[in-house]
Amino acid sequence: QVQLVESGGGLVQPGGSLRLSCAASGSISSSNVMGWYRQAPGKQRELVATITRGGNTNVADPVKGRFIISRDSAKNTVYLQMNSLKPEDTAVYYCKLVAVIFGVVYDYWGQGTQVTVSS
Repeated sequence: QVQLVESGGGLVQPGGSLRLSCAASGSISSSNVMGWYRQAPGKQRELVATITRGGNTNVADPVKGRFIISRDSAKNTVYLQMNSLKPEDTAVYYCKLVAVIFGVVYDYWGQGTQVTVSS
């Protein structure tokens, strides 16, 4: 069983910055990808960014150049540094871990943290 705990959300003005953190605990496979997704009201959940254990990243176009994903594999923690925030970044941000255990793929999700960008 894997647990993901997110923190760092909140209210920020346009142009501001926030840093999200997600700590994973439990039976974590050495083969895993961690990432962030978001869901705005009335919209589908969408990819924000992912990062492999080796540090390879994939960042969605709407946030490319503004958001940076990183991880501390020793702490099983992934971070999302969000800069130059826009009102359209307002959403619930979810942490996700994808693990491969004996050839079986498992998806784990955090509970979500609200990010609101508003003046």
